[in-house]
Amino acid sequence: MKSEAVADPVCHEPLSACSLGGPVSRSLSRTARLHRMAAAKALKVLGLYPGQESLMIHLWKSGPQRQSDLIKTLELDPSTVTKMLQRLEQTGHVRRSADPADRRAVLVEATTESCELNAAAEAALAELEGRTLAGLDEGERVELVRLLGKVEENLCTQTTDCAAQGG
Repeated sequence: MKSEAVADPVCHEPLSACSLGGPVSRSLSRTARLHRMAAAKALKVLGLYPGQESLMIHLWKSGPQRQSDLIKTLELDPSTVTKMLQRLEQTGHVRRSADPADRRAVLVEATTESCELNAAAEAALAELEGRTLAGLDEGERVELVRLLGKVEENLCTQTTDCAAQGG
């Protein structure tokens, strides 16, 4: 019978809670990942990827936008928004054209065909919200939003491009 070699751990000291990122950081990270996975599953039936629903909802509610303004509003990397728009354009959900006010700028608008997705996307997100908060009473839901808001404020103080800064 072969004996399997057991590798020596690189660090011989036991890891502390801090060295593992701390319980709150681990919980937030895991929760965000699981929420994104659940959102991906809910949106897939609509032909959307996570993040695209936010872009589409913004266009449906606000109307045509310059691509540069969308990037600022969504707080995403320009290449991420460009990739999103390419996919949404290929599926016929958005149209991009030169901005008549400034031909160098790109204007993005939701197509009439995409409006069929509006109610379905909102319903999928409402269902996701319900599953996410299942088992929490109204007071707990309010408290969770309040506490997450404080965590968000704390994290915003560590970045220069946080939209929540200054209001």
